[in-house]
Amino acid sequence: MTLSHEQEYQNSWQERQDYAENMQPIIGRLYRNSGIEIAVYGRPLVNTSTIDVIKAHKTVARFEERKLRLRESFPFLEAISKMDLAPARIDLGKLAYGYIYKNAGEGRSIEEYLNAELAELINKGDSQKPRDVVLYGFGRIGRLLARLLIERGGSHADLRLRAIVVRGGRDGDLEKRASLLRRDSIHGPFNGSITVDHEKSAIKANGNYIQVIYSNSPDEVDYTKYGIEDALIVDNTGIWKDEDGLGLHLKSTGAAKVLLTAPAKGDIKNVVYGVNNQDIKSEDKIVSAASCTTNAITPVLKAINDKFGIKNGHVETVHSYTNDQNLIDNYHKAERRGRSAALNMVITSTGAAKAVAKALPELAGKLTGNAIRVPTPNVSMAIINLNLETATDREELNEFLRDTSLYSELRDQIDYTASTEIVSTDLVGSRYAGVVDSQATIVDGDRVVLYVWYDNEFGYSCQVVRVMRDMAEVSFPSLPR
Repeated sequence: MTLSHEQEYQNSWQERQDYAENMQPIIGRLYRNSGIEIAVYGRPLVNTSTIDVIKAHKTVARFEERKLRLRESFPFLEAISKMDLAPARIDLGKLAYGYIYKNAGEGRSIEEYLNAELAELINKGDSQKPRDVVLYGFGRIGRLLARLLIERGGSHADLRLRAIVVRGGRDGDLEKRASLLRRDSIHGPFNGSITVDHEKSAIKANGNYIQVIYSNSPDEVDYTKYGIEDALIVDNTGIWKDEDGLGLHLKSTGAAKVLLTAPAKGDIKNVVYGVNNQDIKSEDKIVSAASCTTNAITPVLKAINDKFGIKNGHVETVHSYTNDQNLIDNYHKAERRGRSAALNMVITSTGAAKAVAKALPELAGKLTGNAIRVPTPNVSMAIINLNLETATDREELNEFLRDTSLYSELRDQIDYTASTEIVSTDLVGSRYAGVVDSQATIVDGDRVVLYVWYDNEFGYSCQVVRVMRDMAEVSFPSLPR
């Protein structure tokens, strides 16, 4: 009996669901028991839904000539689950597609192929000691960092969120902090369970025990009293930006290093992960993760400069409003920012274009920049207008950026979309520093205009976590390379 198209589609969908549901427990066990994070073409699958697993496989067709079926990748996941591997990020999609469609297997069995591709992980054990992390400040970025650290918690976690430090301590404060972590108007509900331990002033989230410490100054806390040693302090307050101010953290017993989630002043290293994170040294005590905009544009600028050369350019950011603006018209020390953020487009300045040079010195003096704050709560865009050393065309440039997003050392920073319908809310929750909108690319010989979306909250937070791993010296490889 011949099946109708409708029946064929239903059967195909059912098969995909079955494979995705079978994959989920394997993916979970690999992460919890071995510290192996599985991804498909850059899309992480840890703690994702059945539909997310299916959608991740569907994205392969955006980059390759064929799609990758779940029934094709499943045998590779099963084989990986039987291997003795050190913690790493493994791209299941690239391994499976390369073997099936690019002849990377060269006649070998799946097991032989994986043994060769993952050789540096085999029988290496888990020698890394997790690093204690303290979030100093619990605002927009602090809470998203908490979500990311909790998401990657467990016995093999490389970074352990041990505490948050906030001002206050009034009645009901602990419940409010927990509630803001539990519910987010932009990023949705927390994926898991959150309870409050009133007696010990702590928040319990998905097996993570997070102590809440109240303090009015960075140098007033003795972290060892809370069982915290050699901690990485992540300052999310934005209050202290120079070495003297941030150095106060290091006067607290139990604190070892400080990471600022904002641009730093003075000689503090401003790090954009993927571009200059190799500048982080073991002896560095204070580091900055730069700004969300600097993180969004610098990886793209590096890729373009390495390939075509950049004479000069201008960066205009269309940025969602932030907490430092007013909801309704009121006094503000900065020009124009006193006007209602929810009702106005507000022209303001940005130091992101100049800050690029701190991470990418070869572009020093070549870029100007400005910003427009707009009435959206999250997801921003950088419009990058460049004059190149080498002329190109739209097809060549987009193909280069697509390949960069998939195969280069910047693949965790740069994402790429060919959608003609994408809008800002579609990028909420993006884990990339920036997303190139290829349909908006304009090229006229050596003149180029690029449009780069970025989730200025979540995408930036993901970049911060990457810097945290390097500072804590607990980074792990991403394979295949």
